[in-house]
Amino acid sequence: MNNKHRKTLDALLADPINGNIEWMRIESLLNALGCRTVEGPGSAVTFEYQSQRANFHRPHPGKEALRYRIKAVREFIEKIGVAP
Repeated sequence: MNNKHRKTLDALLADPINGNIEWMRIESLLNALGCRTVEGPGSAVTFEYQSQRANFHRPHPGKEALRYRIKAVREFIEKIGVAP
């Protein structure tokens, strides 16, 4: 995990939840953590880590992930055992 991924992780775990993180930064972080990306129909994307899965829809037309997506990503990274 490089410095940019570390900053993204810190932003994800910050309180209150920041709803202004670019989705591509989150995808890059999840891939750096070892998640496999599975493209779905349209804007759907699934991240797999060992036996854990998380399904998301990429934001559109904007690039920023909204708070509910940030919260879901936080829950997923906690479930796969990523510590700050």
